[in-house]
Amino acid sequence: MLIRHAERPAKVGSPFGVTIDGHKDVNSLSAPGWQRAGALATVFAPTSGPLQDDALSTPQHLFASEVGHLSPSKREQETLAPLSDKLGLSISAEHQKQHHAPMVKRALACDGVVLICWDHKFLPSVANDILGNDATAPQKWKKKRFDVVWVFDWDASSQRYDFTQVPQRLLAGDKKSGIKAKKTD
Repeated sequence: MLIRHAERPAKVGSPFGVTIDGHKDVNSLSAPGWQRAGALATVFAPTSGPLQDDALSTPQHLFASEVGHLSPSKREQETLAPLSDKLGLSISAEHQKQHHAPMVKRALACDGVVLICWDHKFLPSVANDILGNDATAPQKWKKKRFDVVWVFDWDASSQRYDFTQVPQRLLAGDKKSGIKAKKTD
């Protein structure tokens, strides 16, 4: 499964980015981002009852991009932190967002369900690496969409991944549909 990091701070003014301890930080999630991160923990690991959608699963492995000099953003790791804490799983964050291919290779080698949280600019490429083509998933993740889960299910009979989108519907303003693929002429 793929998700984008939760809401980011505004480029200028509020909402500001804040660390988990409440200190202002341009590289951290905004307050709505922290709300989404907390809500995602219950989406993927409900305390009681079933998952909100049959296409979703509780992850056994978590991947996020590395915080580094090329990308100081902490948002991917912060988005997964509440789920990581709830499940007692560590977050694998050894690859910078621009270098996602080795991460995908490592994620595909995992036994069990994987959840990847990455920067939206690279999510279509991550999806293409998983699917083995650039025709199945949308090739642009809209800048203002924080509210979708891309799900990849292995179909043993066809020896390929099936692709679906699950709207999160967690916060006010979340859409009821996935990201539409841009039509080409």
